[in-house]
Amino acid sequence: MADQYVVVEKTQGVAILTMNRPEQLNAMNAQLSTELREAVAGMSADDEVGCIVLTGAGNRAFSAGGDIHEQREDDRKYTQAELDARNAVRARGSYEISACAKPTIGMMNGLAYGGAAVLASSLDMRVGCEHASFRFLAAAYGRINSTWTLPNQVGWPIAKELLFSGRVVEAEEAHRIGLLNHLVPCQALFDKTMWLATMIAKNRRESVMGVKALLLRDLGCDLEEQWANERDYTTNVMRGAKAEAAFPEFIARRGRPMSDA
Repeated sequence: MADQYVVVEKTQGVAILTMNRPEQLNAMNAQLSTELREAVAGMSADDEVGCIVLTGAGNRAFSAGGDIHEQREDDRKYTQAELDARNAVRARGSYEISACAKPTIGMMNGLAYGGAAVLASSLDMRVGCEHASFRFLAAAYGRINSTWTLPNQVGWPIAKELLFSGRVVEAEEAHRIGLLNHLVPCQALFDKTMWLATMIAKNRRESVMGVKALLLRDLGCDLEEQWANERDYTTNVMRGAKAEAAFPEFIARRGRPMSDA
């Protein structure tokens, strides 16, 4: 039986979804991405749940982002049309998590780079500890993402800086610019996240969900249009680089962290 890459727990009206590939820094392969999408949809439809928390297993990473090894294999295995179809499904899952009817909180227990930064910035709120950091890496890898998520969290000038530069955003700065709602010591991260999540879950579900629906509807361009614009551009104007071209240094290190290279 295949490993379970997303662990689901429910407590006090809160669903906690844990990405569970700690040895791979919770890198999001196809199976994890599918399980996460299905878990969010399931908890959104669960009347017992008033708030959804996403986090990563271990104390090093929320998630290191997309699974580069799997991407590299897929580039060799599939035609461009097949890759486009697979990528569209995965990207749609990112949108559906963002547009989930119930409030979502990222419990940021470590780094969130690349695709994980996209996921984190698509959530409603984030609570982090000193290990939390973000990096919106797409421009460095010949790709585009987060244009429909990050500006809604930190505003255009900061979003432009982070998307154009691809630099690391450490926990203190993330809190200052609004990427983290709360910053606490690591030992207090779970309690602080649950304090917020249970407070939300205890409120009237129809009211909380109505507030979220209206906030999304009242964006100058609705969330799905923003997401669709990015998908159209990255499919028809500037297609994202394949794994071999995007991650030569990572591949040369055979996936080892920089400190071990």
